[in-house]
Amino acid sequence: MEPRGLLELTRPVNAVVAGVLTLIGAFVAGGLTGPGRALVPAAAAALATVLAVAAGNAVNDYFDRDIDRVNAPDRPIPRGAVSPRAALAFSGVLFAVAVALALTLPLVAIAIAVVNLLALVAYTELFKGLPGVGNAVVAYLGGSTFLFGGAAVGEPLTAGVLAALAALSTLARELIKDVEDIDGDRQEGLNTLPIAVGERPALVVALVALALAVAASPLPYLTGTLGVAYLVAVIPGDAVMLGAAVEAFGDPGAGQRHMKYGMFLAAAAFVVGRVGVLV
Repeated sequence: MEPRGLLELTRPVNAVVAGVLTLIGAFVAGGLTGPGRALVPAAAAALATVLAVAAGNAVNDYFDRDIDRVNAPDRPIPRGAVSPRAALAFSGVLFAVAVALALTLPLVAIAIAVVNLLALVAYTELFKGLPGVGNAVVAYLGGSTFLFGGAAVGEPLTAGVLAALAALSTLARELIKDVEDIDGDRQEGLNTLPIAVGERPALVVALVALALAVAASPLPYLTGTLGVAYLVAVIPGDAVMLGAAVEAFGDPGAGQRHMKYGMFLAAAAFVVGRVGVLV
């Protein structure tokens, strides 16, 4: 067993990014500034998110080991760097530490953590291969990082719009990824949305979901939650995501990668908008 293989199982960049998104949720909710700031709970929530996402990635590779022999043969389990049993045990340790950290947070944050854990287990065991259902679960989990951050500092609803926008854009990216992985998924007998309805209709659904997110993105400005700085900053992110969704019709792999860049830009816009309100 290679230590490097264990690290690769966690998708460390994705896990750290999820932790940063949790911090953004806490920041947008006002938990990192002012006299009532809650830096310790925010940090605990971010670390719990990193560990939970890392654990989820590891357990996902455990269940996907046969599919990955076709779609991603260089991942640790297919190439023999980590045994399936070691991957499962490693994910259990990460989950345990994440749960211990989550239990130090407010009750709403604990409830979100419990729901997320149940959703993750249900996804890997039940929903992953169902048309659109698995995508919806992953989309919820993506958006919930912001909710979790807000809940950790006692303001879950303040990050609600951000969570909804993130969920819609994540749904779009997940559908595009399913189109990219259609050969391996079909070989494993999964019934993802592109397999059930066709690649182009699935991409149309992704484009519609993203269009809804882009159309709703001005809401924080229109409701007065964030200022004009947010509105200016979110436009490039919206443009990149829309361009990526259109690009996916010709090249799903490039489309889903570029979609991620647009999602980062959109998340950064909320930080810019919050800073603008503070100054």
